[in-house]
Amino acid sequence: MNTQGLETERKYLIRMPDAAFLSRGEVWEIRQTYLTAAKGSRRVREVRTRDKTQYIYTEKERVSALTSVEREREIDLAAYRTLLADARPDSAEVVKTRYRIPYAGHTLEIDVYPFWSTTAVLEVELSAEDETAPLPPEVCVIREVTEEPLYKNTNIARFLKEHPGERLPV
Repeated sequence: MNTQGLETERKYLIRMPDAAFLSRGEVWEIRQTYLTAAKGSRRVREVRTRDKTQYIYTEKERVSALTSVEREREIDLAAYRTLLADARPDSAEVVKTRYRIPYAGHTLEIDVYPFWSTTAVLEVELSAEDETAPLPPEVCVIREVTEEPLYKNTNIARFLKEHPGERLPV
């Protein structure tokens, strides 16, 4: 895996979907660490699926509220461990379970965090900023949070560092 390109996505705060709906997709267990960066953001992820563990390095630069330039590549365990030494001191590791569910030609990514039991975050990549995100009837949207800074994972990491043991506000 070695990708670069524009990523346009919308993000929603949702009620926790039922287990039957979540079981429709692939499950990723993610440990995500943000790294120091001169501009944009850098992170490393450990992604565990049923079959394997991958380590992924990502750089992002915002173009607009919905779109960023993303460069991503798979790395080995040694590179992952080396990069962890460059973790942002103001950020905690973000741990989440991601459910990747195909729907209407898109992949819904539902992130379930350990600090919430009744809510989750749904992201969907779109081909253009004006495209309407397809959302199934099983998903109950509380509100769109695409432009709310607190719901960006880099800010979640900062919140978790500043407020250990607390729940992210809904």
